[in-house]
Amino acid sequence: MPHRNGPMNGPEHIRQVIVDADACPRSALRILQRLQRDYGFRLITVASFHHQIEGTEHVMVGDAPDEADLAVANRVRRGDIVVTQDWGLAALVLAKGAACLSPNGFTYSPDRIDFLLEERHVKAKHRRAGGRTRGPQARTAKDDEQFEKALRRLLDEPAVSGG
Repeated sequence: MPHRNGPMNGPEHIRQVIVDADACPRSALRILQRLQRDYGFRLITVASFHHQIEGTEHVMVGDAPDEADLAVANRVRRGDIVVTQDWGLAALVLAKGAACLSPNGFTYSPDRIDFLLEERHVKAKHRRAGGRTRGPQARTAKDDEQFEKALRRLLDEPAVSGG
């Protein structure tokens, strides 16, 4: 029997977990698919046509800049959960009343998002001036553990529906 994730406004509202799947690690997608069976949420992946995503409700978009991000932002509702590495998308999601976390298990919060956006701006400015920044570290089993723990924590919170 699926775990029920909090009070809903009517039977038509099922909590959604929407994934910005363009850069989501396969191991995180497998965790999402496994937890979908336990919790009964609607799992939606969004990615450009360059990606092959199986086993979920998948929305394929073109490869224009930010096309997947806009598709995620247009689908998210208050009380949903979004998985993304994109700090700009995280800001949009939080503004819509949804929860947001990275595939590494970092939970974005309204009180930290401005700092992250400023950091992104500074790094982009540095790169435009010819500087270099480090890329992401290789994914580890600990990243998968942290992601699953953070996702379970969000799924166990009562869903806030509406808007």
